[in-house]
Amino acid sequence: MYSKHMLNKSQVDRVYLACGPTDLRKSIDGLAVIVQESFQLDPFSSHFFVFCNRKRDKLKILHWDHNGFWLYYRRLEKGLFQWPNGQSLPLAISSRQFNWLLDGLPIEQKEAHPKVSAQIII
Repeated sequence: MYSKHMLNKSQVDRVYLACGPTDLRKSIDGLAVIVQESFQLDPFSSHFFVFCNRKRDKLKILHWDHNGFWLYYRRLEKGLFQWPNGQSLPLAISSRQFNWLLDGLPIEQKEAHPKVSAQIII
């Protein structure tokens, strides 16, 4: 059955990645505590907070929507997510980078067309 709220990225302001592995046995409350206590961010904001397991084949995405949390879960049957390591703070990425990540690509695509900030037509 189709849900009208299948990972609706259009209503999300920012995407934050929890760099390094996260214990994905945590549920909504456990992940919200990480967002609030470790990242010093508001889990009730309209951001995506994305967590990855040690094997890099599973993701959980925490998202607040109006009056409750959504918890999205993705498990790859083959392949791995190109997950960043090393820093303790969350990494803010663009929605474009988030799409690359979900497609199994690194978040830095050197061959991608850069964003152009055009301001004058003629």
